[in-house]
Amino acid sequence: MNISRWNSCALLLAAATGVSWGATPAAPRPSTAADEQAIAALDTQYQAAVAKNDAAAMDRILADDFVLVTGKGKLFTKADLLNEARSGKTVYEKQEDSSQKVRVWSDTAVVTALLREKGTEDGKPFEYRLWFSDTYVRTPKGWRYVFGQASIPLPESK
Repeated sequence: MNISRWNSCALLLAAATGVSWGATPAAPRPSTAADEQAIAALDTQYQAAVAKNDAAAMDRILADDFVLVTGKGKLFTKADLLNEARSGKTVYEKQEDSSQKVRVWSDTAVVTALLREKGTEDGKPFEYRLWFSDTYVRTPKGWRYVFGQASIPLPESK
């Protein structure tokens, strides 16, 4: 391919994508205290929605392509979690997090916290603590929860 034809292709690609050849990408937006507070509040809202089996609130917070990986290696999608909430088969007495830490890098945020859950699933009692990490991404519609990962339940503390 000759140089003028290559330049024409590069110009067409730049026009189509909005990125010019050799352009420097925009600098990431610095994290702000407001972003950290917004993510902390959103994650707390999500945990409260789970505790109430509030599928509508969960639906607003979860990204459409959301994935959760449990400590046992099981995968759950947004649809899985919404269906579980709507079924009401899990009843929470407690769904509380502590030691919450929010880290924001431009348009991505990660929340880590210690979660304590207590309740019944299909009438069988459960109670455990586990660590989790929740990843949020800033979208045109606001922050959305895109990925979660949970540890295995922690040993009982003495």
